[in-house]
Amino acid sequence: MSADSGTPRRAALATWPTPLEPAPRLARALGLGAEDLWVKREDLTGLGGGGNKVRKLEWICGAALAEGATTLVTTGAAQSNHARLTAAAGARLGLDVVLVLAGAAGSSTSGNLVLDGLFGATVVWAGEVGGTQLAAAAEEVAQRLRERGAVPALVPLGGSSPLGAYGYAECGRELLGQAPDLDTVVVALGSGGTMAGLVDTLGPGKVLGVDCGAVPDPADTVTGLVTALSGTVHAPETLRLRREQVGAGYSTLTEESMDALTLAGRTEGIALDPVYTGRALAGLRAAVRDGSVAPGQRTVLLHSGGLPGLFGHSDAVARCQEALTVLPVHE
Repeated sequence: MSADSGTPRRAALATWPTPLEPAPRLARALGLGAEDLWVKREDLTGLGGGGNKVRKLEWICGAALAEGATTLVTTGAAQSNHARLTAAAGARLGLDVVLVLAGAAGSSTSGNLVLDGLFGATVVWAGEVGGTQLAAAAEEVAQRLRERGAVPALVPLGGSSPLGAYGYAECGRELLGQAPDLDTVVVALGSGGTMAGLVDTLGPGKVLGVDCGAVPDPADTVTGLVTALSGTVHAPETLRLRREQVGAGYSTLTEESMDALTLAGRTEGIALDPVYTGRALAGLRAAVRDGSVAPGQRTVLLHSGGLPGLFGHSDAVARCQEALTVLPVHE
């Protein structure tokens, strides 16, 4: 998709613009000035529990409707925020939704899966498979749907396609209108589309991506999406990318992420999730410590949502419960 191809069709799914809120207490706790840090509230998009995938789905679903689709088919982990929001988008637009998820029935509970059911999605459990096998399973599901007379639209993992990234190119323009003096926007880097869209609009120097371990080559993934989106070529090494927050793997809870969740909650009353936004804030904290983000710079933390994923992450739930201060009724 290039700029010359014209503006694609958009399916209205949310309320824009999302707020840009000051976070002075969190800023001071990180070692920044009180006016340096702002939070872009992409968790407040209004559909299905909110989150960054909505911007992508507006354009992906718009194209699906234009092609006469009756069913959305997508993939993800058991606690996928993207799958949850695809289910919500389907409900809003009158489309059936089939979620092809890694894992097995009963292997994960609560969190996003509760909302998948609430929004009426059908789940196909693909077993303990990798990304390539998961995509192949989705193709098989789509073919079965075609044989039954449905018109399926395959939605890529995380909504990360050139069309999905277009939503975050739009977000970059929205951010420039809210904070024209922006120095750095910090974003969790999962399947790559969010960072790619921001890089396309803001340039690689203004976007700091914190790798969450979702894809093996995040720099190549992001630059490839940018090129496909607009034709702009960036060398992978020009990206600002931090990879030290992955820990033992994508779905694991790191101490740095847990500390970040606690810090955001206790300074600003903002709930992050352990896989994405917790890592993003942990990456920002590390960047302040090593001087790559400095006091006096306008810094934006993009809150990409994911609260239901917190409730579906047993380790994070247990740590939050352990942190409760409990007083006896009678001393």
